[in-house]
Amino acid sequence: MPIASPEVYAEMLDRAKSGAFAYPAINVTSSQTLNAALQGFAEAGSDGIIQISTGGAEYVSGPTVKNMITGAVALAEFATEVAKNYPINIALHTDHCPKDKLDKYVRPLLAISKERVANGKAPLFQSHMWDGSAVPVDENLQIAEELLRDAAAAHIILEIEVGVVGGEEDGVSAAIDDKLYSTVEDGLATAAALGLGEKGRYMTALTFGNVHGVYKPGNVKLRPEILKEIQEAVGAKYGKEKPFDLVFHGGSGSLLSEIHGALDYGVVKMNIDTDTQYAFTRPVVDHVMKNYDGVLKIDGEVGNKKAYDPRAWGKLAENGLAKRVVEACEHLRSTGTTLSK
Repeated sequence: MPIASPEVYAEMLDRAKSGAFAYPAINVTSSQTLNAALQGFAEAGSDGIIQISTGGAEYVSGPTVKNMITGAVALAEFATEVAKNYPINIALHTDHCPKDKLDKYVRPLLAISKERVANGKAPLFQSHMWDGSAVPVDENLQIAEELLRDAAAAHIILEIEVGVVGGEEDGVSAAIDDKLYSTVEDGLATAAALGLGEKGRYMTALTFGNVHGVYKPGNVKLRPEILKEIQEAVGAKYGKEKPFDLVFHGGSGSLLSEIHGALDYGVVKMNIDTDTQYAFTRPVVDHVMKNYDGVLKIDGEVGNKKAYDPRAWGKLAENGLAKRVVEACEHLRSTGTTLSK
């Protein structure tokens, strides 16, 4: 299947909400991690979301180039071609973009897609994220309203963050404190500023104790019931059940009961990065340790080309990440739900 059209992406999100499941959104930083994510979604029989952050896009462009637009465009074009070989639908998304990088990342990418749509083509990405968690809510929503207008013109869904995700990801960091919990007032302000679809479709990362990075279950206090409270309050005012399409950030180490609670309250997308990074790297370490004298030229020997060929350990890494994607689909109840069936 090709990369999801705007219409297919919208149908994916509608089905997820009505079916109380969510799509894993897998961060990728290379063609290898992208291929691994595609493999995992296909094995799970799940549609999915593949996303690239500002730092990931810089990396893809080349470590001496560090051009976010170059990297994002290159990976999107690559994904558009290789995804044709898989019997699933994939949406492409750009992850966390703070205010100081909007003009270097999201706005130029929106302009590219707007031009493509004007020429009868599909947008390059299907959704973009504006991370306004570091600015006051009023400013956050003012910028979001402007971006939503541009995104809608390019047939793109906007993702916003209202609240704060703790920890650190790609240089965006926040303390672990009471600000990690969005309020009913935040939800009402979001609906008042952005509407509930009439100004353009958007997803909302309301926070309920989320933290980026690695932590053991129980170390962070997640309160999924906050999502229920906000959905009910906004829904009551506007006469709409579960009015927000919600996003779950910082889910590594979450209890399955917490994940399922969030799904029941309207989460349709869950970001997964830390866990898949480890799943990709762990098999490489195993390969190196088991084939030490082949990977390295030691004691005057020549090593073993079959051991240090990047394809040897690369396949293992990709399989490791793919398995973690399959597991994520199971946890998020998206296994076997692909629209292509």
